Amino acid sequence: MYIGRFVVVGPGIGAYRVSSRSFPNRRVRDRDGTLTVGPTPDAPETDNPYVSYNCARPIETPTGEPLAVLGNGSHVDPIAEKVERGYPARDALATSLLALDFEKDDYDTPRIAGVVGADRAAIGVVRRDALLVEYVDAPTLVATYERNAPEPYDLEATDAGSAASEVLAADFEHPVCAAGATVDADGVSLAFDNGE
Repeated sequence: MYIGRFVVVGPGIGAYRVSSRSFPNRRVRDRDGTLTVGPTPDAPETDNPYVSYNCARPIETPTGEPLAVLGNGSHVDPIAEKVERGYPARDALATSLLALDFEKDDYDTPRIAGVVGADRAAIGVVRRDALLVEYVDAPTLVATYERNAPEPYDLEATDAGSAASEVLAADFEHPVCAAGATVDADGVSLAFDNGE
């Protein structure tokens, strides 16, 4: 089954996977502590604005709480910035997803995102017909296609690297690359798996 890009978040852990039929020549890179999806050196040139973006960012709230934001596009940055300014995770997801809306491509691709804290997580999606944002207390998945409403997901990983590898190996079509995040009282750990 092809469900496109997807996010899984739960308290203390999260992951994001790029699945793509159109732009498979992409990799995750660490750019000064932020994980970024972008084309490989051999990828065909494109002017598609949805191919490169920050997919995982560590942040800290005004009270010093460490959090991670994961998602499938340019909305990751405004969500992170709002949470850093003190917005509750649910509100940061809702306002940013609503403001940027679904992607204006041939498929009206939904925007998906999650915010992971040590003890709490929130997940959201904006699609042509709905905006869904909720707090979750167990690993929860939302994808751009087929599974585009939050649903429980059995994520067994306990660290960022294994979270990225686990979602990359998940039984969904066209895996490309993945990012993982863990959050505890000591901070945020990020990792990625490009399947190499």
